[in-house]
Amino acid sequence: MTKKIAIVLAGCGVMDGSEIHEAVLTLLAIDKHGAIYQCFAPDIPQAQVINHITGEEMQGETRNVLIESARICRGKIMPLSEYMPQDYDALIFPGGFGAAKNLFTFALDGPDFTIDPDVKRAVLETRQHNKPIGALCISPVLLAKLVEGVTVTIGSDKSVAAAIKGPLKARHTVTNHGELTIDEKHNIVTTPCYMLNASISQIAQGTDNLVREILNRA
Repeated sequence: MTKKIAIVLAGCGVMDGSEIHEAVLTLLAIDKHGAIYQCFAPDIPQAQVINHITGEEMQGETRNVLIESARICRGKIMPLSEYMPQDYDALIFPGGFGAAKNLFTFALDGPDFTIDPDVKRAVLETRQHNKPIGALCISPVLLAKLVEGVTVTIGSDKSVAAAIKGPLKARHTVTNHGELTIDEKHNIVTTPCYMLNASISQIAQGTDNLVREILNRA
């Protein structure tokens, strides 16, 4: 039976949405390994809109996370409020600075961040069904807050690792390109991707390794 993976996107573009390379290469890996995917995103305004040439916020401009995320998956996307974990074999969160603004607010608020209600429900209900969850780049910080005592990786960034181990009371392992941290107890797989200074081929290695591990567990 073909495995079906749910992907949660956060917009389109690393600075204010999902990291596009991580998202697309995750979708490619799922397809390459014989599974199928369905993309989701919360139907909410973006926290910020960033000019990706200058890195500056575009004051007065607003965009919608669901509509922007649709750009990545050619319009085939559903509101995250409609996600039902019993219909899928696993859940994966690509990263991007925008994921830590729109799905949860770590990039804006630090360890005291809040989590979008639909994102929180998706994680907790997926865990209730004992299905694997994968997270790339900065997204493991979300799981560090929601899953007590979880072990994750964001690579080797000392400040983010300190937040994971300190205020969030989770565990962190240092990893390099393409490496995974697997929490057997909680059925969670994480990889650093662009939390390291990486090339696109190194991102492809990380997404492929994570997807293969997730599919093995699904």
